[in-house]
Amino acid sequence: MKMKTFVTGATGFIGASIVRELLKDGREVRALVRAGSDTANLNGLDVEPWRGDLRDRSSLVQGLKGCDVLYHAAADYRLWTRTPQEMYRINVEGTSAILEAALENGLSKVVYTSSVGTLGNPGDGTPGTETTPVTLADMVGHYKKSKFLAERAAERFVGQGLPLVIVNPSTPVGPLDIKPTPTGKIIVDFLNRRMPAYLDTGLNIIAVEDCARGHILAEHKGCIGEKYILGNADLTLSAIFGLLAEITGLAAPRVRLPYLPILLAAYLNEGISAVTGKEPLIPLAGVQMAAKFMFFDSSKAVRDLGLPQTPVRDALKRAVEWFRTNGYA
Repeated sequence: MKMKTFVTGATGFIGASIVRELLKDGREVRALVRAGSDTANLNGLDVEPWRGDLRDRSSLVQGLKGCDVLYHAAADYRLWTRTPQEMYRINVEGTSAILEAALENGLSKVVYTSSVGTLGNPGDGTPGTETTPVTLADMVGHYKKSKFLAERAAERFVGQGLPLVIVNPSTPVGPLDIKPTPTGKIIVDFLNRRMPAYLDTGLNIIAVEDCARGHILAEHKGCIGEKYILGNADLTLSAIFGLLAEITGLAAPRVRLPYLPILLAAYLNEGISAVTGKEPLIPLAGVQMAAKFMFFDSSKAVRDLGLPQTPVRDALKRAVEWFRTNGYA
């Protein structure tokens, strides 16, 4: 019987891109699909959907039967949530559950999608690396904290004999950003002229297709227990707007906002959201993250894995085209 590759998060941005790269390589894919998930990113693809949930361990054990490789790309990615415990349940407990199921099923390789948000970052523009010192106390917001704890869980499973490689994507951009992600929302707001001013920060951008290919390269070339930053170019937000202006012909926002008043406004918004249960207009975690330039060095993945480095301008252009074609802008 031909073995399958199991992908979690397959309906999402990075996961759907991984699925497409696997299919290009002629792989058979079984995709974890939660009840009620938007499956638009899988439409027309030769994929076996598997109904299950990271909170239902038995569905994971059964789903991994007959598979030999797991890509665990699923995560609850939000800058604000009214129920933080649910985020930890999915990101930390769900990760432990599927890795335990992978160990039980004797899989030959696991690629775990972490985040550069779990890594150390000097914050002064010096790029962080896989080995920059970091602690849980450095994590801003529940998403980063939950992913940090999930990464520690993944490392524990390596200690138990699970052949697992960790990848830490930076900020992918491109097609299939269905929700969209916070970075995708910045692009959509730019296209819809909803961004008269901005709070400058720094991001490491990578084409989502390169990020997905990096996962597959990690399966084939990555060393068990090692981490690999999947990134490309470090850019300030103002530089990203400059590229978007070149691509679209739209004017980039010129008003740069001061940090402290926006931080105070975010605290106020967070307090209101705690009462109303509605998402804040200014997420506190997003503002706190903006205080540090999230620059990272992906040279290890380029050197050891052969991570592709598509020009960021091309990635942004494809993102713009996809958002426009799909009615976001």
